[in-house]
Amino acid sequence: MSKLIQVKENGTPIYDIRIEHNYSALKEVFSSLHTSNHRICIVSDTTISHFYMEEVVDIAKDYASVVETFTLKPGEEYKNLESVYQLYEYLIASKFDRKDFLIALGGGVVGDLTGYVAATYLRGISFIQLPTTLLSMVDSSIGGKTGVDFQAYKNMIGAFKQPKAVYINTATLKTLDDRIYFSGFGEVTKYGYIQDTEFNTWIKEHIEGLCQRDLDILEYMIYRSCDNKRIVVEEDPKELGIRATLNFGHTLGHAIEKMMHFKLLHGECVSIGMVAAAYISYKHGYLSMADIEQMKDTLSRLHLPVSVQNLDEQELIEITKNDKKMEAGKIKFILLEEIGKSIIDSTVTTEEMLEGFRYIVNK
Repeated sequence: MSKLIQVKENGTPIYDIRIEHNYSALKEVFSSLHTSNHRICIVSDTTISHFYMEEVVDIAKDYASVVETFTLKPGEEYKNLESVYQLYEYLIASKFDRKDFLIALGGGVVGDLTGYVAATYLRGISFIQLPTTLLSMVDSSIGGKTGVDFQAYKNMIGAFKQPKAVYINTATLKTLDDRIYFSGFGEVTKYGYIQDTEFNTWIKEHIEGLCQRDLDILEYMIYRSCDNKRIVVEEDPKELGIRATLNFGHTLGHAIEKMMHFKLLHGECVSIGMVAAAYISYKHGYLSMADIEQMKDTLSRLHLPVSVQNLDEQELIEITKNDKKMEAGKIKFILLEEIGKSIIDSTVTTEEMLEGFRYIVNK
């Protein structure tokens, strides 16, 4: 069964999120976007292109004047301006114009980078998200945030650019290795913690099926996650208010990601960061230690880390000072008043942040 979520801006529909079990309905997306007289460039990485590029090209060629492909090396270390320049050069050489389309076929790195190029090439061209990892399906492909890293500072350069469509083929999850697959649950579980208590309970009740990659269970989980993000993004498309709650676990998570030189995956770092943020929430008198232990148990059962080894406190402080969420010298830290209810708190001190950090660091 396919599922459809319509994303709106100021009450006007701007794109659909389609959740399918294969790519057969992709032709309907191309048809609805009137791509036939335009060029399409499919951007992927060398891992994902091996599995899906041929199939997507085969569908796209009937709905475009020309189909080009551009392949990146896989990994966060290639989400940088050098890769952006290479894609710019390719598009210029291939004579892509403002009416043409980019397609991001891959995980968060491919989606973020392609989206940023779409936002900036010729002051903006259309793009479509075809996320192939769990993390990109439930988070990065939705909401229009695009960007690349700069000197290992996460997403320091970016722009808001909404896709024309998001098409999720859940069958792609079957080809992911375990670590990349489970990394996505760092973002999935976040929705239960910040805004959806019922979903939090559902996840705990379906961990076995999620670990076995039951496609019916996954379809519902992806639908619920996407809809949770849609609710927040529609209310606050440019992150001027409530959208910041989606950064739960990310302030310390991004710092850990950099301190570990990206040896841990994004979702793994978010998992650790959520535990630290939960501990700060406990110190503020919100959560109980039982709440934190239950969070750690859920994340661990989903094969996510809840602690990290031997990281330097001073380095953490320096990194967080450069966090893009800083405002007037203070970080908008996301805490939980209770499971399923988040708040934005700009009063968290450096010492409180270090307390949360010490809780998740094993000496």
